[in-house]
Amino acid sequence: MKLSRPVSWFLLAFGVWSWVIWITFVKNLWQDASGLAFDDAGDPTAYFWVHLLLAITSFLLGTAVGVIGLRGVRALRRERGSEN
Repeated sequence: MKLSRPVSWFLLAFGVWSWVIWITFVKNLWQDASGLAFDDAGDPTAYFWVHLLLAITSFLLGTAVGVIGLRGVRALRRERGSEN
Protein backbone atom coordinates (compact mmCIF):
# COMPACT_ATOMS: atom_id res chain seq x y z
CA MET A 1 0.00 0.00 0.00
CA LYS A 2 1.29 3.41 -0.91
CA LEU A 3 0.35 6.49 1.10
CA SER A 4 0.23 9.93 -0.43
CA ARG A 5 2.44 12.69 0.92
CA PRO A 6 -0.43 14.60 2.61
CA VAL A 7 -1.78 11.43 4.25
CA SER A 8 1.69 10.43 5.47
CA TRP A 9 2.31 13.84 6.99
CA PHE A 10 -1.16 13.92 8.53
CA LEU A 11 -0.62 10.55 10.21
CA LEU A 12 2.79 11.61 11.49
CA ALA A 13 1.40 14.91 12.82
CA PHE A 14 -1.52 13.08 14.43
CA GLY A 15 0.89 10.76 16.25
CA VAL A 16 2.91 13.69 17.59
CA TRP A 17 -0.25 15.63 18.52
CA SER A 18 -1.59 12.60 20.37
CA TRP A 19 1.53 12.40 22.52
CA VAL A 20 1.50 16.13 23.31
CA ILE A 21 -2.18 16.15 24.26
CA TRP A 22 -2.14 12.97 26.35
CA ILE A 23 1.10 13.80 28.19
CA THR A 24 -0.51 17.08 29.23
CA PHE A 25 -3.66 15.22 30.26
CA VAL A 26 -1.74 12.68 32.38
CA LYS A 27 0.21 15.47 34.10
CA ASN A 28 -3.06 17.22 34.94
CA LEU A 29 -4.66 13.97 36.06
CA TRP A 30 -1.70 13.21 38.33
CA GLN A 31 -1.87 16.68 39.91
CA ASP A 32 -5.67 16.67 40.28
CA ALA A 33 -6.79 18.29 43.50
CA SER A 34 -10.53 18.26 42.81
CA GLY A 35 -11.10 14.90 44.46
CA LEU A 36 -11.95 13.08 41.25
CA ALA A 37 -8.63 11.32 40.65
CA PHE A 38 -7.65 10.75 44.28
CA ASP A 39 -9.75 10.22 47.37
CA ASP A 40 -9.23 11.92 50.73
CA ALA A 41 -6.59 9.35 51.72
CA GLY A 42 -4.62 10.07 48.52
CA ASP A 43 -5.48 6.75 46.89
CA PRO A 44 -6.33 6.63 43.17
CA THR A 45 -10.04 6.39 42.38
CA ALA A 46 -11.81 4.52 39.58
CA TYR A 47 -11.88 7.82 37.67
CA PHE A 48 -8.07 7.92 37.80
CA TRP A 49 -7.65 4.33 36.60
CA VAL A 50 -10.14 4.65 33.75
CA HIS A 51 -8.57 7.85 32.49
CA LEU A 52 -5.06 6.49 32.86
CA LEU A 53 -6.10 3.48 30.77
CA LEU A 54 -7.57 5.82 28.14
CA ALA A 55 -4.31 7.78 28.05
CA ILE A 56 -2.16 4.63 27.71
CA THR A 57 -4.40 3.36 24.90
CA SER A 58 -4.14 6.73 23.16
CA PHE A 59 -0.33 6.70 23.54
CA LEU A 60 -0.19 3.27 21.90
CA LEU A 61 -2.59 4.16 19.08
CA GLY A 62 -0.93 7.54 18.52
CA THR A 63 2.45 5.85 18.33
CA ALA A 64 1.18 3.25 15.83
CA VAL A 65 -0.44 5.92 13.64
CA GLY A 66 2.67 8.11 13.84
CA VAL A 67 4.95 5.22 12.88
CA ILE A 68 2.76 4.46 9.85
CA GLY A 69 3.00 8.13 8.83
CA LEU A 70 6.77 8.19 9.38
CA ARG A 71 7.21 5.07 7.27
CA GLY A 72 5.09 6.67 4.54
CA VAL A 73 7.18 9.88 4.58
CA ARG A 74 10.43 7.89 4.47
CA ALA A 75 9.18 5.72 1.61
CA LEU A 76 8.22 8.80 -0.40
CA ARG A 77 11.65 10.35 0.20
CA ARG A 78 13.41 7.14 -0.85
CA GLU A 79 11.24 6.99 -3.95
CA ARG A 80 12.09 10.59 -4.85
CA GLY A 81 15.78 9.93 -4.25
CA SER A 82 15.82 6.89 -6.56
CA GLU A 83 14.20 8.86 -9.41
CA ASN A 84 17.17 11.24 -9.65
